[in-house]
Amino acid sequence: MTGGWAFEGQPAALSGGTVTLVNGTSFCVCGHDGEIHGGGPQGIFFLDTRIVSGWRVRIDDAATEPITAVPAEPFRTTFLGRAVLGRRGESTLLVERTRYVGAGMREDVVLRNYGPEDLEVTLTVHVQADFADLFEVKEDRVRADQRRSGAEAREDGLELHRGSRGVRVSADHAEYDLDRLTFHARVPARGEWSTRVTARPVVDGELAPALFPLDEPVEQSAPMTRARQWHESGPVLRVFGAPSLMRTLQQSREDLGALRIFDPERPQDTVIAAGAPWFMTLFGRDSILSSLMALPIDPTLALGTAQTLARHQGKAVEQNSEEEPGRILHEIRFGADSSLALGGRNVYYGTADATPLFVMLLGELSRWGIGDDQMGALLPHADRALEWVDHHGDRDGDGFVEYHRTTPRGLVNQGWKDSWDGVNFADGTIASSPIALCEVQGYVYAAFRARACLARVAGDDPGYWEDRARALKKKFNDAFWLPELGRYAVALDHAKRPVDSVTSNVGHCLWTGIVDDDKAEQVAESLMSKEMFTGWGVRTLSSDMGAYNPMSYHNGSVWPHDSTIVAAGLMRYGFVDHAQRLASALFDAAEAFGGRLPELLCGFDRTEYARPVPYPTSCSPQAWASASPVHLLRVLLRLEPAVPDGKVRLAPALPDEFLPIAIDNVPLAGTRVTVEVDSEVRVSGLPTEIVLSHDTSPGFAGPFRETRPKWTN
Repeated sequence: MTGGWAFEGQPAALSGGTVTLVNGTSFCVCGHDGEIHGGGPQGIFFLDTRIVSGWRVRIDDAATEPITAVPAEPFRTTFLGRAVLGRRGESTLLVERTRYVGAGMREDVVLRNYGPEDLEVTLTVHVQADFADLFEVKEDRVRADQRRSGAEAREDGLELHRGSRGVRVSADHAEYDLDRLTFHARVPARGEWSTRVTARPVVDGELAPALFPLDEPVEQSAPMTRARQWHESGPVLRVFGAPSLMRTLQQSREDLGALRIFDPERPQDTVIAAGAPWFMTLFGRDSILSSLMALPIDPTLALGTAQTLARHQGKAVEQNSEEEPGRILHEIRFGADSSLALGGRNVYYGTADATPLFVMLLGELSRWGIGDDQMGALLPHADRALEWVDHHGDRDGDGFVEYHRTTPRGLVNQGWKDSWDGVNFADGTIASSPIALCEVQGYVYAAFRARACLARVAGDDPGYWEDRARALKKKFNDAFWLPELGRYAVALDHAKRPVDSVTSNVGHCLWTGIVDDDKAEQVAESLMSKEMFTGWGVRTLSSDMGAYNPMSYHNGSVWPHDSTIVAAGLMRYGFVDHAQRLASALFDAAEAFGGRLPELLCGFDRTEYARPVPYPTSCSPQAWASASPVHLLRVLLRLEPAVPDGKVRLAPALPDEFLPIAIDNVPLAGTRVTVEVDSEVRVSGLPTEIVLSHDTSPGFAGPFRETRPKWTN
């Protein structure tokens, strides 16, 4: 697996004319013409290192005139251009470059001559490699004099290297110089000429295995095989009422497939990376939430994520990495220079929420019907995580989980809003740590309830965990509710003062069920007020707060995954109209972005601008944004499996414009089911021992609007 990070600054912006290709530990950011221009965030990356910083193709020393880029799989794009040969009339020479990214890059170049005469041209590929660390590239801190690489032109290729990292560039019919490959091509009239160029990483003197070997058809390569399997095995959506919904969900499924990471030592444990281009690594919080939201597509993603996080669960107290026994990591990275990473280590643990979220994920996996053997192996890790909650998460013994970094190299804020100014009072004053976030207490509450469910499945008494959940809920509502303001505090600061700003965080508290029923309506109305709801989603911070800025990262922007969790919380407490309105707004935003929700968007109101305003450095695709449409559909279907109890609840509350809808091949209870919703609800494929219910009250915190269509099994 590769690495990424979250940090207090913001990444260098990618221009609107870039193309991103991604495949496991490799990704490529280039122009729409296929060129990689030095001096910016473009390049080919492998294991947190930019192995190619410049890649320019020339025909007779002239750049080609770009025509278009034709995307295929997330790791493959074809770039079309025409050669400018200095002859009269229009060019007759088409330049086709098909790029495959994975363990470096392969580029198949085809010259097609549409003229009546043979052409003899010189094709040159200019290559640069600075081997800059991903942090330096992302933060635009690479200096030209800082990255001088060695170069060696050999008979079998051009090798560039610096320290332990290198890249070997080779091709058919090439001549090699210290910074280029040269080809002398004769292209027959109405014919073509071709070559294949590879750029493969070298780590500690070892050449990385090729993912697209030249001696076998591309269709038989591992990435192509995995892509086919992903498409063939997943659910198939049949939407008759809303074509845009189908486009969005299909894009989400494709992007989630592209963001999978396969550990070569444990290929069966597939996990989801946080996002492209900058976060192609395992993140505790991001990967947990993304895989949880993606359960209706593939539960093995959540299982692989849980198993991988369990293997890396904290064992000792280590100040620099913020590792603590039982703690779930924040991120993994494998750059050559780990000193640039958070905490100066390859694994960083500074997060307050990943540990209870890990237990929540295990509970959800159990309810979804994952086998007893897998859950039994993970149960000790759940208990270690809850021991962390008690002994390290609750720093002062007040019953709440707080965070405070133990190293200047760590994150100041360790919730999902982890920017340096992400937690602030209503007047804009920044809160100081130790900080107890409201949503983290909700996650702990849900973790206690999940552990109680796991106890029941294992044949144990769930009473201890149920009692702890009830006690925490009361304590939370006593401490965080601000009756004079009619809202919850987003946090308690170092002096246990309530941080009184209006934020989306409280929507996570609805999602977990820690909100008292008599307070839920005020919370729901606040979340959907004009100060919070933009028409595209819910703002992270209300527009009447002191720190509000619609163009900020966490103080007024809209994050699709955050709004999706808010929608789930609204539905849980019975605010169906609100949940439908929010879900429809998010699907509208996805349609405006071509079916792909970005990591975040600016928090301008829909009445100000007819289209959602993109955030300049937003990742796309990004895992929990890609998973959000999938989870939204589950929320609107009100699908709640409880397989160990022999039940599946399904009570659709879809907006009329989404109907009719049908989904085939949904993985559930160890089998594949079909769900169809129109004037009736039809479900087929469930095991006979599973009872299908449309009762919406058990397992939910409040009454739902009655939605009782006819049922047929």
